[in-house]
Amino acid sequence: MLRQARSQGVKDPSAGTMVRVLWFAGYLTIALGALLPTFLLPEAWSILHSGHHYLLDVPIMLPKRGDFGVQTRTGELSWRQELLPLHLSQFENLDIHTPQFKVDQKLWKAQPNQGFVPCTEPSSSYAGWLKTRGYLMVSSNGGLNQMRAGICDMVAVARLINATLVVPELDKRSFWQDSSNFSDIFNVDHFIESLKGDVPIVKRLPKALYHHPKVVKQFRSWSSVKYYEEDIVHLWQNHKIIKAAKSDSRLANNNLPLDIQKLRCRVSYDALQFAPKIEAFGKKLVERMRSNGPYIALHLRYEKDMLAFSGCTYGLNKTEALELTTIRQNTPHWRIKKINGTDQRSRGFCPLTPKEVGIFLHALGYPESTHIYIAAGEIYGGHKQMAGLVARFPHLMSKETISTVEELAPFAKHASQMAALDYIVSVESDVFVPSYSGNMARAVEGHRRFLGHRKTISPDRKQLVALYDKLDRGDLREGPELAILINEIHQKRQGTPRKRKGPLKGTKGWDRFRTEEAFYTNPNPECLCFQSQHVEKTSEIVEGRSTKFIPPPPLPPQSWT
Repeated sequence: MLRQARSQGVKDPSAGTMVRVLWFAGYLTIALGALLPTFLLPEAWSILHSGHHYLLDVPIMLPKRGDFGVQTRTGELSWRQELLPLHLSQFENLDIHTPQFKVDQKLWKAQPNQGFVPCTEPSSSYAGWLKTRGYLMVSSNGGLNQMRAGICDMVAVARLINATLVVPELDKRSFWQDSSNFSDIFNVDHFIESLKGDVPIVKRLPKALYHHPKVVKQFRSWSSVKYYEEDIVHLWQNHKIIKAAKSDSRLANNNLPLDIQKLRCRVSYDALQFAPKIEAFGKKLVERMRSNGPYIALHLRYEKDMLAFSGCTYGLNKTEALELTTIRQNTPHWRIKKINGTDQRSRGFCPLTPKEVGIFLHALGYPESTHIYIAAGEIYGGHKQMAGLVARFPHLMSKETISTVEELAPFAKHASQMAALDYIVSVESDVFVPSYSGNMARAVEGHRRFLGHRKTISPDRKQLVALYDKLDRGDLREGPELAILINEIHQKRQGTPRKRKGPLKGTKGWDRFRTEEAFYTNPNPECLCFQSQHVEKTSEIVEGRSTKFIPPPPLPPQSWT
């Protein structure tokens, strides 16, 4: 029958039905293929389409070096203070009445500036330097940002004791073993020129004094003006050269003359610029990050030296904990050798782990599509420790991944120069989040306050650890309840203008100095004033220096430090 039907040109109805079914199935497949990545799995599609696979069984956690490259931009990065970062202008194209706009704006927009502007000009009574009594040499100590703060203080000390400052020596013996000299990291000519009305500075001692005897002095920590005027100045009677054995925390945070405080700010935010090669490449890194949209700079302080110093071993195995303990015990200048890591963590003295940071940012409302710049060295524990952060935020970047080997080569073997690049990208980020309140975290926060109170979220580690312990015990789960708790804790920890905090109540002696907020973390009120008050300062000339306030247009100049 079938053969007869075919011979007579009669169509087989079952065959026609099968063709129609196959055609419809093919159409449906194509339609779903178009809709699925767009509406249902946009994040997965974005990752697969870009070629970056953030799978947890891949040994390299971050994108491969150079994957992002130099992407086109409509304009060069402006090295001036921005009231809002450049790319936030993208919000102009959104309907401001939509819930999504309000969410995005809340996540990225800085706190209201409340009319504060930089005010670092000296007062009318500020006199030029007199004939100096001798030379002050300085041995800076610590990492980049500890040395930066120390150098700023030593400029102020040189003025207090009427000394000519010799360009400071940088620390080459610390944990990082960096051989960089001052001129390798900072713009030495600008440093000398910009401070010529404050302190005389020379690059080196005069040859006639090379072999002259020096008095080496370790200045007392957190010292007042009285200490330097009474205990140090008298050394000039028998010596022409005073050498400061250390530079960190040698000047009090508070109760210093206003002009000395303003001088510290002029050094930190103007005179102490990075070397041109560092500043130029830092600018490129910022441009590359901005080409992807808003970004968070995460100072993920989970490196070997930090964990060894703090004695924090939470989440590490026995072998790793023993290695860190050995490092701490074998480092002479780390005075505390035995530390209870559990107690440290419960008191909020440990850096957050990468996973804890991921939980934190997710609870604040940042989507997994957020681009995060990791400002850090080598993360201790590598892939294993990073897994919890990568699972929540796959778009992790660093200076190593957004630059080529050739670009990074001039800096790669110098820890302080690499840290300087991270500093630049962090100051220019839309949001800065430190996992630990170390020297870099404090320096970046202070700089961002000075430049308009850019959004800086400071995790309350003590309260977060208490919540994370509940997660570990199963008493709490990630979700809306945790998000509400974390957001409530951090409502007032996002860079809102305020005066610098004093010591904790009940503290006495040296503990008062240890517990007060560092000057460079928040230079308010000495170096940040209400604009209405600042404009009232009419034109003054102080030793050849014009101190007339010129309102910004509206962006006051920014200097990299």
